[in-house]
Amino acid sequence: MVGPATGIKRQFYRAFATYLCEQGFGVITFDNRGIGESCNVPLKHSNASLVSWGEQDMPAILSTLKSHFSHCHYFLVGHSAGGQLLGLMHNVHDLSAFCNFGSSSGSLRNMRKGYLIKAHFFMNGFIPLSNFLFGCTNSQWVGMGEPLPKKVARQWQQWCNGSGYIKTAFGKEVKNHYFDDIRIPSKWLLATDDDIANIKNVHDMISVFPNMKAEVEQLDPAEHNVKDIGHMKFFSRKCQHLWPKVTEYFDSVA
Repeated sequence: MVGPATGIKRQFYRAFATYLCEQGFGVITFDNRGIGESCNVPLKHSNASLVSWGEQDMPAILSTLKSHFSHCHYFLVGHSAGGQLLGLMHNVHDLSAFCNFGSSSGSLRNMRKGYLIKAHFFMNGFIPLSNFLFGCTNSQWVGMGEPLPKKVARQWQQWCNGSGYIKTAFGKEVKNHYFDDIRIPSKWLLATDDDIANIKNVHDMISVFPNMKAEVEQLDPAEHNVKDIGHMKFFSRKCQHLWPKVTEYFDSVA
């Protein structure tokens, strides 16, 4: 199960998903509601939220995966939000392990000063203004993925302004969750040139899983003969020599 980042369509993961299939895995990619082919109403009328992605969409996708591949181990590869929200899945205990890339709290307070201005502009300026004017966030105008339902963008903004990302919504928008119960093995990959999922923010996110086994590995582009990896390029073909870090991890814990 390949969990997409916020505002990223499933097609972005096609090459990576093909690689997984070639390694013998059954794979499912998907668009969260309000994104790509799962946007079936005018975006300004979408009621989708980050919480609904975790509580409804992701469990449904895992159930679909299980219906096609029975009696085997199930894994999640989470990209950014795709790994942040798994503690909302009522069937998360069906997973044997997960491996995230670029999943962190996204906390603005831990970002380097050079990127912080850009992040504050998008989160605290562009999102509220776009939601007010258009009833949705036109993220594509500033190179931040697909247009977002207003509730998705508003929660994204609120959670990145706090600590622990989704933890800021516990007892509010999030009434029930499974973060405290997750004990399966996990691997957290991050790039040293990722301005969002820096090491402080990755550990901030891991802290929301108090009983989970977490292995963290930083990827330096120079050490892996690539110009940059950042928040997105791990899943590009130019980084395909890094993909065995995912499959070998799953093989080791299965």
